[in-house]
Amino acid sequence: MKEIQAYQMTGKDKPFEQVAIPLAELAEGEALVEIAGCGVCHTDLSFWHYGVPTRHELPLVLGHEISGTVLEGPADLKGKPVIIPAVLPCGECELCKKGRSNICQSQKMPGNDFNGGFASHIVVPARFLSVVSDAVLASHSLAELSVIADAVSTPYQVIVKSNLQEGDFAVVIGVGGIGIYTAQLARIFGAKVLAIDIAQEKLDQLSEIGISGTLNSKDLDVKAIKKQVKAACKEMGASPFCWKIYETSGTKAGQELAYALMGIASVLSIVGFTLDKLELRLSNLMAFDGQVIGTWGCKPELYADVLKLTAEGKLKLKPFTDTFPLSQINDIFQQTLEHKLLKRSVLTPDF
Repeated sequence: MKEIQAYQMTGKDKPFEQVAIPLAELAEGEALVEIAGCGVCHTDLSFWHYGVPTRHELPLVLGHEISGTVLEGPADLKGKPVIIPAVLPCGECELCKKGRSNICQSQKMPGNDFNGGFASHIVVPARFLSVVSDAVLASHSLAELSVIADAVSTPYQVIVKSNLQEGDFAVVIGVGGIGIYTAQLARIFGAKVLAIDIAQEKLDQLSEIGISGTLNSKDLDVKAIKKQVKAACKEMGASPFCWKIYETSGTKAGQELAYALMGIASVLSIVGFTLDKLELRLSNLMAFDGQVIGTWGCKPELYADVLKLTAEGKLKLKPFTDTFPLSQINDIFQQTLEHKLLKRSVLTPDF
């Protein structure tokens, strides 16, 4: 094998171009992975359409939600099905040693620092590859599992980080993409979940995983939304205190609403990303003794927990993913941008 087939980004809003990239000899500690699937994430749209710069100059192959099979590399990994963490830490720095490896300042992100997963193969550091067990593959294709690399693992980490407890009232704002998994995981952790979105079809999906607490906030002002959220909390028998709020929409409106919902001893987790700025009264945090936390990716060591939940059938991926040939990448990106696709898209190589 001498080259990798891929679709690369050449500029903002420009069509992805099919290219052949020469394959260099593997360095010590690297692995060559044959890609099974790569999910399309809002971060990819941020690079392609919204003007967020990639750390590696263009042209660049995007894609960081990747699953595949190790072809070459460390002997103990050869032939193994794996998920590639969306952020690959160095494992040696101060942050890594303090348990904050997800924000390691020497981390490498596929599709940002180097060529990513919208390709036939990828070369990555092998140290933190997450091996997929037969128990997981018994009920899922390897391609379907690619979404774990970000859409599932990122909300898993933030739910752990927010110290969500059984019986807590969890409000998830925006249940497309990452949000659908945030809501699922909050329920798995035993929370009483209320999902908020402006798209009824997204809220309707939640019935497939046993979540009935939903609120369509379209055409409602913040005051009306707050009133309905408080009513839902009371109806569910949850405490009016210590709410756990997860902002996953990545919109200004969603973030403003999330902050407005904060109350006594609440924790707001910012999971979605937007370039828009907000005007906030930070003194609310003092008055409520509240917390606002962020999350970036997921520590590789938490991936095993997510895979275990998937193997046990507690975490559902199939109802919320669709696979498409990678050759349709331009059409899928455009449809994703226009909010025409209800489920998470996974692109599978068809070179």
